[in-house]
Amino acid sequence: MSKALTSFIRLALLGVLFVFLFYPDKFHVTFGYPGFPQSDSFYIRLNKTMFWLLFVIEILRIFYYGVVKTKAKGIMANILTLVVPLVVVLVFLEIIFMYIPQSHEGVLSKASQIWWEKYWHPVNAQGYRDKEIEKGSNKTKVLVIGDSFAAGHGLESLDERFSDQLESKLGKDKYVVYNLGVSGSDTRDEAKRLMEFPVKPDVIVLQYFPNDIEKAARENGQTLTGAEPYNDLHGSWATVVKRFYLPNFVYWQLPHASFSTFEDFVQKSYTDSTVLNAHFRDLSQMLAYRDSTNAKMYAVFVPFLFQLDKSAKYTRPVEDYLKVHGVRVITLTDGIKKIADKDRVVGKNDGHAGPAVNALMANRVHGMMEQATKQ
Repeated sequence: MSKALTSFIRLALLGVLFVFLFYPDKFHVTFGYPGFPQSDSFYIRLNKTMFWLLFVIEILRIFYYGVVKTKAKGIMANILTLVVPLVVVLVFLEIIFMYIPQSHEGVLSKASQIWWEKYWHPVNAQGYRDKEIEKGSNKTKVLVIGDSFAAGHGLESLDERFSDQLESKLGKDKYVVYNLGVSGSDTRDEAKRLMEFPVKPDVIVLQYFPNDIEKAARENGQTLTGAEPYNDLHGSWATVVKRFYLPNFVYWQLPHASFSTFEDFVQKSYTDSTVLNAHFRDLSQMLAYRDSTNAKMYAVFVPFLFQLDKSAKYTRPVEDYLKVHGVRVITLTDGIKKIADKDRVVGKNDGHAGPAVNALMANRVHGMMEQATKQ
């Protein structure tokens, strides 16, 4: 029994490590690392893996010396015989799911944070998922500004991203395309980042998505409820799902917030004149910067990929506004209709544009730019 007792003591010590590894926020401890908080650090996961392996060793030692070697009988011994193998299996499943990447909407899930850590590179000095700025280049400079669709969320290779394909189509010997896409950004943020970027553009390509109006809508009375992550979880179960990989992965395979909730928010936002005028003011900052640099400007509208016609109807006022102000507008609805549903997105849990839609975007933008140069 002495060996089993020492294992209990070691488990108690592991308990201290458990608290700091899995509940650091309770002690106001933050693990800072490159990519935080979007990505999940491989080295922290490695430490967690070692913790679980040590935990399993001690559990098996207790079971062996307390039950197997002593040939213990009775209800408690039977319960331990059932529970210990189950715990070991769950621990090993937890370890396995620490290393399974899967992109989701945003970086809400642990699997998506693992995906981000594995695929979100290169990251340049400005913090964008893109190459470094070319010094002293005489090439025509194209800046692509947008949100996660521009950044290529869910795409494992940048060769599949529309901005990189556009650069290849234009000719890398004559053009350089910089991608300023940031997940979760809106029009106001995009205008600010465009103006702060150290390269003066010859061409600006705005990637527009219906949720770009969200900040203006929230500031002018529109509310979006029921779409917050984990809002359907309560109590200790919420803690388990948020902090551990296996339950978190299972949770995100299930449907949660209804798309109709977000669609209703978007519809109200684009039909509210107060919200729309505020959104136009945000767009006007981008247009003013275009004018100050004498750049040509294009806008490619990415619709809700499974609500094409409705999406186009919602954003038409923005299309009209940009056209009036000299922006060449590119729509994708007719082309996306020809793409199979499964090929429109990067995965069943991630509704971002897949390689086929990115290729369509690159072709349409390139075609419009070619047409403009001939006029």
